[in-house]
Order: sequence, then structure tokens, then C-alpha cells
Amino acid sequence: MKLSQPLQSACCLSTILTALLIAASVPASAQSTCQLNSPSGGIQHVIYVQFDNTHFRRDNASVPSDLEQMPHLLNFIKRNGTLLANDHTVLISHTATGILTSLTGVYPDRMGQPVSNSYKYFTPTGAVRTGVSFAYWTAPQFDPAPGATDFTPEMINELGKIAPAPWAPFTRAGCDFGAVATANTILENTSIDIPTVFGAGSPEAAEVVANPGQAFADFVGIGVHCAQGSPICSASAHTRPDLLPDEPGGYDGFSGLFGAAYVNPVIKPSGPMTDLAGNVIQDSAGHIGFPGFDGMEATVSLGYIAQMQEAGIPITYAYVSDAHDGHGTSGNVHFAYGPGEAGYVQQLQSYDQAFQTFFDRLTADGITRRNTLFVFTVDEGDHFVGDAPTPAGCDGVTTPCTYNRVGEINGDLRRMVLTQFGDSNAFTVHSDDAPTTYVVGNPSQTDPAVRTLEREMSQLSWLNPYTGLVENNIIVAQADQIGMKALHMVTADPFRTPTFTPFADPNWFFFATGGAACATPDACALIPARTSQSFAWNHGDIQDEIASTWVGYVGQGVDDEGIDGDTWSDHTDVRPTILSLVGLKDDYVHDGRVIAEIMDGKSRPSAIKQSPSFSALARAYKQLNASFGRFAMGTLRASTKALASNDAGDATYILLEAQIQSLTAQRDALATQIKAVLDNAEFGGQPFTTAQAVPLITQANQLIAAARNIH
Repeated sequence: MKLSQPLQSACCLSTILTALLIAASVPASAQSTCQLNSPSGGIQHVIYVQFDNTHFRRDNASVPSDLEQMPHLLNFIKRNGTLLANDHTVLISHTATGILTSLTGVYPDRMGQPVSNSYKYFTPTGAVRTGVSFAYWTAPQFDPAPGATDFTPEMINELGKIAPAPWAPFTRAGCDFGAVATANTILENTSIDIPTVFGAGSPEAAEVVANPGQAFADFVGIGVHCAQGSPICSASAHTRPDLLPDEPGGYDGFSGLFGAAYVNPVIKPSGPMTDLAGNVIQDSAGHIGFPGFDGMEATVSLGYIAQMQEAGIPITYAYVSDAHDGHGTSGNVHFAYGPGEAGYVQQLQSYDQAFQTFFDRLTADGITRRNTLFVFTVDEGDHFVGDAPTPAGCDGVTTPCTYNRVGEINGDLRRMVLTQFGDSNAFTVHSDDAPTTYVVGNPSQTDPAVRTLEREMSQLSWLNPYTGLVENNIIVAQADQIGMKALHMVTADPFRTPTFTPFADPNWFFFATGGAACATPDACALIPARTSQSFAWNHGDIQDEIASTWVGYVGQGVDDEGIDGDTWSDHTDVRPTILSLVGLKDDYVHDGRVIAEIMDGKSRPSAIKQSPSFSALARAYKQLNASFGRFAMGTLRASTKALASNDAGDATYILLEAQIQSLTAQRDALATQIKAVLDNAEFGGQPFTTAQAVPLITQANQLIAAARNIH
């Protein structure tokens, strides 16, 4: 508060002192250097909340969905903005892939992580090793075991370079970017990320050796990417250069703070960080700092967002762990609940209370939908695996649901194939409902051993322990490398590409050992006993309940439409929509498109308003290029038929594969054309006419029809 006149009396002095005390109690506003350029000029903050496995749809018709049981969040979105209920994930439909696609606005083939949360990769000799999807943005590929052979970037784009970082447009605009457990924008581990950011001989690396538990709490999970001249970074002696060597347009002179040990004292100098209820944030072993990713419950993540915003960090991205599993604060407990089960309902009530506290706290800070863009979204959907609940019709809220058996059917895919078909060919998988398969030796797609294995997978049957009956055709779809390219699953690193990908019945979760044939069916496929390490929510696969997600937008420029179940979108659309609403742009063309349908007239870019066919072209483009668009699903059906075929000379396989490959090449060329037209209207101020759009829409529809009619 600036005093412009001398004090005239004790009365005036008392009044001014009172005003000073009030001003001192109000948290800092967004940093003055932050130059967001929203069309209305009113957006000063961005708050992005990334949920893990949180559902808008009901998993049981009688049990209110996750969002229905969080009315403070759901009503905030419905009353003040738009919730897109027809959003979709990408393939495979998994945590890291889903989050990273939303952060970048590109499909996995352009950011390097189509198989997650871990994946396999081939060595030059054809052996198979494990990579991990979660590592800091600029780290080389993370293989936690000795003897790694592939050091391409973890986040590898289509050019073989480090994919552009999501914070760069914000920091270039003078805005600090706070990251709370958000995939790969912070340190994810203490093995590869510490030497990447701090150096192998750093004090931080020494702490990892001396006290690994505290080092994890100190350096993992929390970060701030600072604008040039940021008071947040200048207030600390522990800043590190924020290096993005491959960033389009260059990225020099920026710095960041990495880890709770260095961020917490700057954003909360009065004492240790606390959650929304005032509890000190620590793990179960008492390490103060980051509590582990499973420990990022709503009260913790939202507490961090509020504290960062109050410290003057205007852009905050945060991850919230799922509510359908019971977590220990250090992530060492993973008890899977069924819909309506008491523990599940209680966690959702706690999450709902956290959102009420969060919104009240932000309102007191003057951070509201009038000056803030709020975005809430989720990585993927899930399929619950378990018995029907009792009593019948239980809703969980008034009548708790109980379950006899809960858990995915764990199948040893390699031993099942050996038992059913006598095929002992060595392969391993990324353990999942979509068990991407890597044949040892990295043989060609037409190698007889590969083709035999694909045919066997298409015929796989086994005793289902839930039904007590033999289930046929457990693998419901398959794609080899030609098919995976149509699904955006082939990256610039050829060693990461699986031999082929089966997509299974969603009740099954597959792994692969090298054991002997199964003496009994339950020796290879069983429902594990329910323990603190149980899993029952399957994802990664192609079923609608897994593929379908949601995203909510609230803020200046967003129409208050409530629930929009018509507009078809996917994760790649989140990034361009955010940037359009805040008036910034990336240095690359997104795979997604701006969801102009949710914007009010003033905030919709003028070139879009001048392009009467924008929505029609955008809709056709999504069905052409999206992982779950009609083109991709058409090619997947054809790929499934091709891989299962077994006629003379493999004629059907050869014919169908050639058609998929040709149509995918045509799709890629046309998608590139359409993306350029849309991007120019969204971010380049260049409208297009209906006469320009109609031929592109026609070509897109023709290719979609051709993909759906491959035979």
C-alpha cells in the first residue's frame, strides 16, 4: 500500500495502520512480470489439476460416480464453466501417456511415451530391457538397472530431440510455473534425475547415498520453473539452470527450483509446508517434504497449489492421486476398493472437503473464475474387476457395498501360450491389460515365429476364475508395428517399439515369465488374495469405459454450458485450448485443436470466428487423426483380422497390412495439412474459407470410410 499524503491525525493513523495490517495479511498476487494475453485481459492465474483415475461416469449404475461424490468440484465446473463429458484418452490408455499427451498437445509418437508407466526396449543384440516413463523432462531414457544401452531422450519427439517443454511459453511470458507432482515436469526419481539436474558429484547426489529416504522427500515431486528475473528463484541460493537444449527458438537464461527442500522455504518461509487441514506434509517414515506420488491426495496437492499461488506463482500444475485405492503417504499401500465400498466413499468425501476448503481459500485470496483459468482433467478411465456387490442395489452413500472377490485376473501370458499351443518362443511383455509384446531377438514383423505368436494370441482361451467357465478370445484386438503407427504408438526411437500389441478383455492383467507349462488353469491365471497391494482397476486398453474421460474448464472466456456431452475431444486438445484462452502459443503445431465450442464470443480467436467451417473441419480432423477416432479404430479392426489370419502364403495378412500402411501414410499427409490450417486460424490469425475446408473434410471422410472398409 502506497502512502501518498502525510498523516494528519491519530484518527487517520489508526485507520491507515488497520489498512496496512489487512494488506499485510493478504497473500501476494500474481507476479507483476507475468504477461498473459487473454482476449479479455482478465486472466492472471492458471490452475491445472490432473486427476489420476477419477470418473465422471458411474462404474456401477447404483453408485454415484467419483465426481458426483465430489459435489463441490462438480458444481464448481457445472455452474461456472463447461465439463466436456465426451473426452478421450490416447493409446495405450495409461497414466504417464495420458498426462503427457495433455501437457504437450501431441500424440505419443511425438513425445516418446506411448507405452507406460514402464515399457520395454530392445538392445542392439535383441535382448529386452525395461524403461520407465516417469523421469525428468530432459533426462535420457530411464532404465533403472545397470547395463542400459539406449540413451535417447526420455521425452523424445518426432525429430529425435527432447520434446518441447510445457512450461516454456509461460516462463517466456514472465510467469513462474509451479509444478506439483505433475509427470516429468519435476524430478521423478533420485537415480537418473538427480545427476541430470544437479550433477553426479553434487551435494544432492551425496544425500541420495547417505539418506535416500530424505533425499526422495527433499528433491522429488515439487518444482518451480522460473521466469527470467523471478523473485521466487532470486530468493534462493539453490536455483539450477533450467536447461532445455532442444527447445524450439532457444531457451537460455532461465532457472528453476527443484524439490521441496528448496521450494518450500521460498513459498512458505514461516514453517514447514502443510496440507489444507494444517498437517505437516511428510511421508509415513517422517521425512518432511514430498510424501510420494500416491501420497498426493487432494488436501496435499491443493494445499501446494494454494501456497504457490499465494507466494506469487501464477501458473500451477498439480497431480492428484486416485481415490479408488487406499494409499499410504509414502505410496507403499495400494488397497483396491470397489465402487461404493466404505473406504472409497470416505476418500471421496475427504477429496470433496478438500475442494471446498481450496475454493474458499482461493476466494479469500482474490483468486476466482473472474481472473483465473481453472482446468480439471484425468489421465484415463478404468474398468473395475470384481464380483457384484452386496447387497444388490447398494449405493455406497447410504448403503455401503461389500465385495467377496476384488482384483484383476492375473495371467502369465507366456506360460498360457506354452500350455495351450506348445509354443516356447521367448517373449516378454509390458505387464498390462494391453500387454505390449517384445519377441526376444527383435525379429521382423513377418518372421514365422512372430506370425505364429500373433495367431496364437488371437485364439487364446482360458478358465476365467470369476465365472468358472472357459473364456474364448481373451485377446480382443491386436496391432503390429504397421497397425501401431496408425494408433500413434511408434516413436522416433525404434528400440522402444513393441513387436506387436494385444488388447485384452478388460478383466485380465497379463505378465510374462519363462516358467514351465501350467499343470492346472489356476497355476497361470488367478485372482490374487486381497491385500494392501491389491489392484482392481484396469486401464491401458481400448474399451469405451477406459478410453472415455472428461475435462472441465472454468474461467474468463469459458461459457457456462454445464455438461457438454456432444463435443468429441481428446487429450491433445487440452494444451491448445489452454494456450488460446490465455493468449500464448507454442513453437510447434499441436496434434490437438482448440475447443472453440466452449469459448464465449469475445474469447474465441477472431480468425476462428471468421472461419465458418472451423468446427466442421476440426471434427473431421479428430476422427481422422485421434487414437480413438474412427480412422484409427477402423485400422485396428483390420489389423486384428490380419494378425489372426493363416491362409496360404499369408495372403490376407499381406493384403490387409499393405492397405493399412498406405492409408496411414495418406492420413498422416492429410492430417498435416489440416493441422496447419487449424493452427493458422487458432494462433496465426489466418482465417480459412468454407471453400478451403470442404475438400479437406471430404478427403478426411473418404479416408475414414476407407479405413473402416478395409477387407
